[in-house]
Amino acid sequence: MLTMLQQPWHWAIGGFLLGLTVPILLLLGDKKFAISSNLRHICAACFPANIPFFKYDWKKESWNLFFIGGLILGAIIASTVLKNPAPMQVAAPTMEVLQGYGITEHEGLLPVQIFTWENIFTLKGLIFFVIGGFLVGFGTRYAGGCTSGHSITGLAMLQWPSLIATICFMLGGFFMTQVLYPLIFKLL
Repeated sequence: MLTMLQQPWHWAIGGFLLGLTVPILLLLGDKKFAISSNLRHICAACFPANIPFFKYDWKKESWNLFFIGGLILGAIIASTVLKNPAPMQVAAPTMEVLQGYGITEHEGLLPVQIFTWENIFTLKGLIFFVIGGFLVGFGTRYAGGCTSGHSITGLAMLQWPSLIATICFMLGGFFMTQVLYPLIFKLL
């Protein structure tokens, strides 16, 4: 059993299990699956200030904080106890594209040519970590939720704003990988 759990799973299994969470949460009390709203819950719980955005009954949403705790605990267990002993495999076409960007290390999940402590205080680090992080955070608030809230829960509930947000997420991702990544790597 442990050997089976350590092997990579087909993407459809993860998609099926993730898809099951939406109806289960709705049946268990009209709860909506979303991740980014937890930052608001944590801020409202830990830093109760006289800020209108944080004045709400966050305890009503505390189940979501336990959900996030479970995700973190699950990630720790998966990366330690259930870690696949085989080296990570990157598809050949993806390796070819990454090599064109100057990314030649394919040992782990994060390319060391980008994700190192030395890169934090470089122009590349400013673009990827600071500007990229700001854009993700800003986009999440501007869209009224993250990809899990809109693309999983919102689409399952046939919400028009979630369809628009999901289309924008996808277009932004395609634009970033096909246009901006090559430009950034050529300039840096």
